[in-house]
Amino acid sequence: MHYVGVDLAWGERQRTGLAVLDDGGRLVHLSSVRTDEEIRDALAPYVEGPCLAGIDAPLVVTNPTGSRPAEQQLNRDFRIFEAGAHPSNTGKPEFADGTRGARICRLLRLDMDPRSGRERRAIEVYPHPATVVLFGLRKTLKYKNKTGRALDSMRAELLVLMDHLERIVVTGPSWAALRSDVEHAARKSDLGRAEDQVDAVVCAYVALFADRWPERVTTYGDLESGYIVTPTLQPAHVVARQAVEEYQHRYPALVAAAERQVALVTTVLDEAGINYLSVTGRAKSVESFATKAARVADGVPVYADPLREITDQVGVRVITYVRSDVAAVAEVLGAQLRVLDDRDLGEETASEGRFGYASRHLLVEREDGGVVQVQVRTVLQHAWAEFEHDIRYKGTVPEEHARDFDRRFTLAAGLLELADQEFTTIRERLRGGSVEEADASVDGISPRELAAYLAGQYADAAWSRPDHYEWIAGLLGELGLTTLAALGEVLAGVDADQIVERMDYRYPPGAVRRLDDALLSAYGERYVELPGNAHRRALLRARIGRMTG
Repeated sequence: MHYVGVDLAWGERQRTGLAVLDDGGRLVHLSSVRTDEEIRDALAPYVEGPCLAGIDAPLVVTNPTGSRPAEQQLNRDFRIFEAGAHPSNTGKPEFADGTRGARICRLLRLDMDPRSGRERRAIEVYPHPATVVLFGLRKTLKYKNKTGRALDSMRAELLVLMDHLERIVVTGPSWAALRSDVEHAARKSDLGRAEDQVDAVVCAYVALFADRWPERVTTYGDLESGYIVTPTLQPAHVVARQAVEEYQHRYPALVAAAERQVALVTTVLDEAGINYLSVTGRAKSVESFATKAARVADGVPVYADPLREITDQVGVRVITYVRSDVAAVAEVLGAQLRVLDDRDLGEETASEGRFGYASRHLLVEREDGGVVQVQVRTVLQHAWAEFEHDIRYKGTVPEEHARDFDRRFTLAAGLLELADQEFTTIRERLRGGSVEEADASVDGISPRELAAYLAGQYADAAWSRPDHYEWIAGLLGELGLTTLAALGEVLAGVDADQIVERMDYRYPPGAVRRLDDALLSAYGERYVELPGNAHRRALLRARIGRMTG
């Protein structure tokens, strides 16, 4: 049994792609021709015996205007995927005297009745809706030459389609040569020659699919008015499509929610005096959501209710310097926000005796009732995760190198874990160490001088962010404290132990937070009213309440 694919041009001046699969799904023929006679000669060895040809071209057209009923029916199901069919009617010159598709069927002596049980037959197929169903696409791939499309984007989309086909068709040297042509195409016309043959492989596979699983295909229309056979749109596609449409509607609100969550997490961490490298956030793109919503495992959709089950629609990422700060961030967020789930993926990986992905994932409830995924990881964990994701999931790892890549990624993860431990040790040994005092006679306190001074003043405190030293140095200027000597006199009058007792820190506060509380205790409302504190006066007054019991 042979399955023939014909991406038929509507005239003999344009190229027609031809492909043939054998009974085992192996690609045994791939070519590009022009004339009807060339089509006949190329396919003759494959249509002498049992065969089914999938032809991408109208076989039956009887309506004088508009679209065929088959096209109208298919469009209702597939228009949302941008996979609708163009109208065919006898008012168009190419169909005025019959169809080229029907002529090819007669030339090859193929029965074109979709209900025929004959062993040598042909059906009309359409690659675009077929790829949507077969590969779970949210919309058709844009590899056709249309106005405004660039060569590079067309090439990338065509290569995606070829990647999909390589998972369901056993290819060979002719396919490898075609792929090389696509990768090195210098003009859109070069892609056009390859595109016809790729579409022909799709047509051949649809013929195989229709023969093997007739219960999983839909025939739009009929022999009398024209028909199109294509894999049936599954309920999962409909659910995913509806979810994507709703997500697209919600997307602007999610972007705003992501901005609010970044501001909230930043405020919570700054208030706690936690040292971190960055806090960033994003709303999941519509494209990324659509890809995730369409995922299947063993033929079953991963998400029955994508809008509810995909929980990273709003994401915030906190990058810290060392591993101990990851735990501190998770603790302070747990104390200030409602955490629905908390997973330490690094511990899970370690419990399996492996090195690999490490990140703390918190699922936090938003003020609007939605959720936000907060990822907390060190800068080294982040570097490993981003590089591994780009290589393994966005790139193509040759099969012959996969095991070696796995070993190297594991080795890198182990080395980075060791580096994280060493960074923690370095910081712990530096904390409380002797610090050379700055020249106290110089007016104005620089952030660097302040950092050195506070390291000695609060030996048990964690480091603070560099920009926080700059910020609080500005507040000292607003208080008129322009020398370390003047600052020392103020701090000498503050009971630091009582502040620690009253504030009952649930996590090691940074040096800037310790100074912040000391200045609040010393100056009270005057400190609250400083211009540099305008954005947090309510928080400072709440702290005064705790200090005074």
